[in-house]
Order: sequence, then C-alpha cells, then structure tokens
Amino acid sequence: MEKVECVVIGAGVVGLAIARALARAGREVIVVEAEGEIGTGISSRNSEVIHAGIYYPQNSLMAQFCVAGKKALYAFCQSHSVLHENCGKLIAATSPEEDARLTTIAKAAAWNGVDLQLLGASEARALEPELACVSALFSSSTGIIDSHGYMLALQGDAEAAGASFAFKTPFVGGCVMLNSIQLFIGGKDPLELGCRWLINAAGLQATSLARKITGLDPQKIPETYLAKGNYFALCGQKSPFKHLIYPVPVPGGLGVHLTFDLAHQARFGPDVEWVSQEDYTVDPRRAESFYAAIRRYWPGLKENALQPAYCGIRPKLSPPSAPAMDFCIQGPEAHGVPGLINLFGIESPGLTASLALADYVKGMVEGAVSD
Repeated sequence: MEKVECVVIGAGVVGLAIARALARAGREVIVVEAEGEIGTGISSRNSEVIHAGIYYPQNSLMAQFCVAGKKALYAFCQSHSVLHENCGKLIAATSPEEDARLTTIAKAAAWNGVDLQLLGASEARALEPELACVSALFSSSTGIIDSHGYMLALQGDAEAAGASFAFKTPFVGGCVMLNSIQLFIGGKDPLELGCRWLINAAGLQATSLARKITGLDPQKIPETYLAKGNYFALCGQKSPFKHLIYPVPVPGGLGVHLTFDLAHQARFGPDVEWVSQEDYTVDPRRAESFYAAIRRYWPGLKENALQPAYCGIRPKLSPPSAPAMDFCIQGPEAHGVPGLINLFGIESPGLTASLALADYVKGMVEGAVSD
C-alpha cells in the first residue's frame, strides 16, 4: 500500500489553501477531488465578497479567521495579481427598528477589530444617490474577488511547493490504523492509500465522508443542514451602485443584498431556502419576494428587471430557527483519532477566511508533529 504524509479531501478554496500551506511548510501533500477540476462546489457558487468580519460573535472562529483572512487575502491578491476590488459596502437600515440594530452591529464589529462608520440618511445618499435608508453603516474593508482566479493561484502555489492533485478520485472510505489512516480511493484506477494526516475539507460532503471512516466515533460527527441561497441578476444595465448594498441581517443569512462582479454587473441574493438535498435550480417565482426585499433600499428597481442567475448551498450546523453555529474544526483532541482533521460547517465567510483557516490547520499538524 502506497503511503503519503498528508491527504486533503476536496479541492475547493479551503482545501486548496490548506494544501498550499502544508506544501509550503515542507509536507508531502496529495489532494483528492471527486470532480474533474478545482472549485466546483460551494467555492464556485457564492457572492465572491471579501467580508470584513462584521457580524460574527466575539472570539468565534468565524470572526478570528475572517478578520485575519481578509488581511491575508488582500495581500495575496496583490502579490499574485488576482483580480479584486476594495469597493466597500453599506448596510442600510430602512426603518427605525433597523436603525436601532445598527448600533448593535457596529459594537459587534468593533469587538472583532472592524471599524464601521455610522452615516445618516443624507450622508449615505451622498455616497449612493439611489439608496433609500434612514441610516447606514459603511464598511471600508469589504471587497469583491475573482474567486476562480484566486483558486487557480492557490493551486499554482501548492503545486510549485510540491503538492499533487488527483481529480476524479472520490474518497470511498477510510479505516483508522495504529499509526496511520488507510484510505480507499475510487475512480478509474481505485487504490488504497495510507496517510499520516487526513484533512477532510469536503464542504457539503464533509459530514457524509466523515461517516465513512471506520474508527471515528459517529457521535463526534455533527448533523449538517442545507441552506440554499438563490441569486438573481439585474438585466440590461450595470449596477446603479458603486458600493455593495446590504440590508440589516435576517435569521439564517445576511438578507437579499446587492453585489456585483468585477465588471460591475449587479446580482441580488442570496435568500434562504432550507432543502433536504442538493438542488441547483433557481425557481423564477422566487423573484417576487426579491422585488419586495430590494425595493426597501432601492425603490428604483423596475418591473421584470431580474432574471434567475445561480444558487449555492451552505452546510450549516444548526437547523432552521436555531442560532447560527461557528465553524467546527475537529482535530485528534476532539474526536480521539490521531492524524484526522475534520472541517465541518465551513460556509460564509469561508472564502475570505481561507488563508487563515489554512494556517490554523497547518498549526494543528505542526504542533502534533513537534510533540
């Protein structure tokens, strides 16, 4: 049986960042990916926003990794010529009740080390004349990124440092051995592979793949709930806004917000639709609720201006109506299996946090090795 030091399951943005970090630290790394190319799952179905770190609970992994990851990501984009734009965003309150909540949001952001500027209605309209609001918070460190270009750069760095990639090679199962983990890899040429470290960065499939590892206590594997987010594109015109526009957050997500790509083509979303299985069709009828949500902050939205664009699915660790849960990164201390690291519930802000997440996982590996 062939043996390797580190195997990363999943070639999404987090798996790529982890493979890069481990390879650059001198580890032998193979990335196994069920699909035929990088970033076909969650990583290719998001708003491509570089998040500031505003909403997450103080001292949470989401807050820590988002703020640190944002700084690292902007630097990476500069050094690797990845297309991006530090455009900033406005969180718009459209009622007195929402206005009161802006103070709470600003305090939470300050705890996380993120400075926001509170604007009155006239100040916000000076920045965005078409915006309807009673007040707004301005985040100067929010931006947008070419996520596929970023992932290609991560892959290039990882390969330059010696990492290998095996596509169309699904993880079939694993078995905990005395000093290693035995893997069963499918695909055209199935094989058995032994590894010292197995990093499960499989996104939506992380939970189901963890259940295929014999010797891992099933009680240590959290349930995953699927929150589908639909996006609609603005037809026939570029974005009427220079900044991203967000409403005050709603349970399960950040509300239907306006983002744009690097060509400033506007899109709106995501909403929150709880589903029981993966389904990437966008129901055009959902546009009706989008119009109402968008017109609260942009009354100028015309009829029939929205068309279905795409959707993504978030792997959430809390069910509908329950408080949102943090990232879950389980190492041997949590589940008792030497050499296994599971990443569960890596949803937004996973892209922004990816480099910081990778450094954290690398630290887990290096700390155990040094011991």
